[in-house]
Amino acid sequence: MTLTLLLDLDDTLIDSNMDEFIPIYFHALEKAMGEYVSPDKMLKYLMLGTNEMIAHDSPDETLGQLFDRNFYPNLGVDRSVLDPKIAHFYDEIFPTFKYLTNVRPDAVDLVEWAFGQGYRVAISTNPLFPKKAIYHRLRWAGLAPEKYPFDVISSFENFHFSKPNPAYLAEVLGQMGWPDGPVLVVGDDAERDIQAAHKMGLSSFWIADNDASLPCGSEPVAGRGSIGDVRPWLESVDQSTLLPRYQTQSAIAATMKSIPAVLKEILSPLPKDEWSFSPTTEEWSVVEIVSHIRDVEREVNLPRIEAFLNDDNPFITAGDTDAWTVERGYAQQDGDAVLTNFLAARLETLSVVRALKEEEWLRSGRHAIFGPITLEEQLGFMAEHDRVHLRQIFEIIRKDEKIKSI
Repeated sequence: MTLTLLLDLDDTLIDSNMDEFIPIYFHALEKAMGEYVSPDKMLKYLMLGTNEMIAHDSPDETLGQLFDRNFYPNLGVDRSVLDPKIAHFYDEIFPTFKYLTNVRPDAVDLVEWAFGQGYRVAISTNPLFPKKAIYHRLRWAGLAPEKYPFDVISSFENFHFSKPNPAYLAEVLGQMGWPDGPVLVVGDDAERDIQAAHKMGLSSFWIADNDASLPCGSEPVAGRGSIGDVRPWLESVDQSTLLPRYQTQSAIAATMKSIPAVLKEILSPLPKDEWSFSPTTEEWSVVEIVSHIRDVEREVNLPRIEAFLNDDNPFITAGDTDAWTVERGYAQQDGDAVLTNFLAARLETLSVVRALKEEEWLRSGRHAIFGPITLEEQLGFMAEHDRVHLRQIFEIIRKDEKIKSI
């Protein structure tokens, strides 16, 4: 099994006093835009956009799109005028803030050791900054993205959720193709890193002093100490104990939110011919898989949820949805339209799941294959179905890229 590491950035991989950094950052951005926007107005709508990103809980748009929608229209200046100023800020001014941070050599050693072990590594920093800013901060940490092959580096351009929403961690895993081995979250923030990891069913290593304590009722961490303690701890621990547990209500809901977000991110730029690529005649193409999960969402998942909620101990049938692939001509469908329709169907399902009361998760039914089952278990099967097909899509894309590289 290959270990997957989800590494926080600030005060985990790099020393960064955010209480000092944020005011300096805001003041410099105000100055950069001062020719066109008053400082008060800029700050007001910068905070509005940031707060909207933090509160966002839907796969319908990226954090960057959400921020832009709450920021630019309120400034009274055409965006085409402001964008060059902002680009100059992140290219020329933001890099001068390096003095506000310090490299943690033990963090660099950990990352290099992890890659040497063949582990998969993601930078799971809160994606409230644009890509340019996060890449600068990684360089300040001695972990230049040009040098290290991180699977994922989260930023507001490519993410739909932020910390402490467990759907953020689900989105990180999704953009990695949803690894099926052990996973460890490493971070310093009790709520944004550690409690979020536990809500997602993931093990955590808390970068914290011995006198720090988690809120009352929190699950225990798998490990704790400094960033330099992570490697020896990993060398001593049985990594099978780090296998995820995705069966909780919060993990199920997070998975269901993240899947359409991940599919939009990886499939929207996919060329039309690659939607229809199939490794063998027996395997589905990407367009066939997405068509399948779209129709299952509309005609199987949502009706089953409604049956649990509306009927007493309903009987849940098990039909052969695989046959729809040929019967409905999935291979000939338009990929972009299919993806859009799946998102719409999933948003409808999510509206029902969000409204579930605790006792409704526990409503019982009888499944044709599994026998007695609760709605929570049924939703868990749906989330696993998502993960299986997401891995399948990543494998198809990987095989396609391999063939084209020959």
